[in-house]
Amino acid sequence: MRFAPVAIVSLGVISSSLAFSPSSAFLASTRGLHAESRDVSRLSMVLEEPKKKKLAKIEQLKVESDHLIQPLKDQLKTEEIGVSKDAYQILKYHGSYQQTNREKRGKTKDYQFMLRLKQPAGELPPELYRLIDDLSAKHGQGDLRATTRQCFQIHGILKGNLKTVISSIMNIGSSTVGACGDVNRNVMTTPAPFATPEYQQARKWSKAFAHLFRPMSPAFSEIWLDGEKAASVETWSKEVDDLNIDEAMTYDSGRGIILPDSVEPIYGDRYLPRKFKIGVTAPGDNSIDIYTNDIGLVVICDESGELEGFNVMVGGGMGRTHNKENTFARAADHLGFVPKEDIFEVMKSILASQRDHGNRDVRANARMKYLVHTLGIDNFRSLVESYFGKKIQPWRETAEWKYNDWMGWWEQGDGKLFYGQHVENGRVKDEGDFRLKTALRVLVDRYNLSMIMSPTQSIIFRDIDPKDKDGIDAVLREHGIKPIEEVDPLNRLSMACPALPLCGLAQTEAERLMPSYLERVRALLDKMNVGEEEVLIRMTGCPNGCARPYMAELAFVGDGPKSYQVWLGGSPVLTRTAFPYMAKMKVDDLETTLEPLLAMYIEKRQQFEAFGDFCHRVGAEALEQYANAYTLGSVKA
Repeated sequence: MRFAPVAIVSLGVISSSLAFSPSSAFLASTRGLHAESRDVSRLSMVLEEPKKKKLAKIEQLKVESDHLIQPLKDQLKTEEIGVSKDAYQILKYHGSYQQTNREKRGKTKDYQFMLRLKQPAGELPPELYRLIDDLSAKHGQGDLRATTRQCFQIHGILKGNLKTVISSIMNIGSSTVGACGDVNRNVMTTPAPFATPEYQQARKWSKAFAHLFRPMSPAFSEIWLDGEKAASVETWSKEVDDLNIDEAMTYDSGRGIILPDSVEPIYGDRYLPRKFKIGVTAPGDNSIDIYTNDIGLVVICDESGELEGFNVMVGGGMGRTHNKENTFARAADHLGFVPKEDIFEVMKSILASQRDHGNRDVRANARMKYLVHTLGIDNFRSLVESYFGKKIQPWRETAEWKYNDWMGWWEQGDGKLFYGQHVENGRVKDEGDFRLKTALRVLVDRYNLSMIMSPTQSIIFRDIDPKDKDGIDAVLREHGIKPIEEVDPLNRLSMACPALPLCGLAQTEAERLMPSYLERVRALLDKMNVGEEEVLIRMTGCPNGCARPYMAELAFVGDGPKSYQVWLGGSPVLTRTAFPYMAKMKVDDLETTLEPLLAMYIEKRQQFEAFGDFCHRVGAEALEQYANAYTLGSVKA
């Protein structure tokens, strides 16, 4: 996509600075920006500190919240079944969204709450799974939802039960803190629990970065634990004690990273302009959609397996708004290589760059991807270096990216096995003969297994004794769970967000419609004799991109009741964004829309060329011209 300069000028990168830091002087002298933003960035660069102006409402709310305490604390004490709009905004930082069933009619809202866990690296010990399984049954709607960022959500919690649920989770050594809100969200990593140095380091450092950027406010213990400390320290923090993270967090180089805020020395009282996402992986493993993160890190080890440092990328993000071309999905750029001894300070420098120069005036343009896009990667790198105080080394060449969902049985490399269980659209439930939720509880109770949440809304059991393999398979079959070999590849590759009826942003269906859509795509592929093709398909009920649709080979993005945008051309290894092909496709027009695209693919593809790569190569114009001239039913492989 290309965007008019006037649209980018409106980002106001500098005018929304949190504070005038030493790095502000850097912005006055930047030149030679990349082509798409060269003209506009010159307009944005100023030497003087911008004039103070009235804060945006959400920014003022954060300042007045006393570090995320009010008005939430008072609102939780009322007899109302919901909380006020302002309290709801603060509640997000505590890991919860206020929702209502949009399909129920009536003047009175039936407010309920979704609670999202924070699980760095997606890890879930057996005692935690038992707890959330019990909580979902007693205080939720009876199911669990695996997310696309490796954590569980519990839906249907009533306001009066929130404190019981959250305190129980905190006291067992887990958390919901920062699972939502304008802070660093759940840190992702490759879910494959291989016993190799790269995979071990990826797991460890994802927890380290989660601990580095955790909110420090006492709000969480004050509201949910009555000011007491949790009965158990967060499990992941104990695993990175040797890295001295608290010392690294508060270290002040004098270059504007650390703020004069005794509670939140990194975030300050306004926290970040918008949510912030980090992913860590091993070379070549793109199971986490690494290019969609604000910061993506690739572990680099030497030949002996010793950690040398990280390749770092910046500026990815999915969210956009329909009919607003100054909002867009973006794949991250390569920033460079950072030695392990410098990585904490560089991470702080990147976050400070976004904190101080990200757009706080227009939330639709507040993600760091817009700052990177406007400055260009070279000037953004210089901005980061102005905080860091040293040059960032060039990106190191590493293994080519591959995608794997890590489902089925695998050897870990330490004598143990791991098993990936596909979960359709992340919904862990019992329904008729399909009793996935009960099966998972049986496995956890019988074998005391730890879980790892996958980035594709599925679950991995790790550290399995090989002698237990047959017993685990038997439990799954007894509960109506198909072996992975019987799951259609289209279903394995697909993702959909929850959307209706609970999501307040959904414009149409996603999770509930996706299974039937996949059946229809399967029937069309078989009819055209290309049933062996595996196409990565994603669906969302709105343009915000929770299921990362803009990276898919084929995506359906809800734009109204029973209507979708069609996006094409993402990479099967998830390294580039797709392009918009059709502005509106009615639900019933799926086959007539896809058949011409598949026909052109059959006739003009190169050997071994994937559907997404083909669409990317030929482009939207050629696809549209072919489709306009195509006669339905005229082409088969």
